[in-house]
Amino acid sequence: MSDNLTMHATTIVTVRKGNKVVIAGDGQVSLGQTIMKGNAKKVRRIGKGGNVIAGFAGATADAFTLLERLEAKLEQYPDQLTRACVELAKDWRTDRYLRRL
Repeated sequence: MSDNLTMHATTIVTVRKGNKVVIAGDGQVSLGQTIMKGNAKKVRRIGKGGNVIAGFAGATADAFTLLERLEAKLEQYPDQLTRACVELAKDWRTDRYLRRL
């Protein structure tokens, strides 16, 4: 790695090697330079049986909205993560509120 590597914002990091995946989040919610909450749960298990792991970064309210909608799609299409994501993307393209997230 380069000595010039500078990190500006570390919220969610995911590493995959072979068939194993690790995901972690810093748990910090900030507004500009102010830390609003230091122990947020940004990595969650969602879907039936908690078989999907999701992490979010960015605007917290928007992230919660998207996670809730993805979870609803996973309930509608159990064990079909790709289909649930595609259906959420379709909604996103057609829903005026979602398009503004």
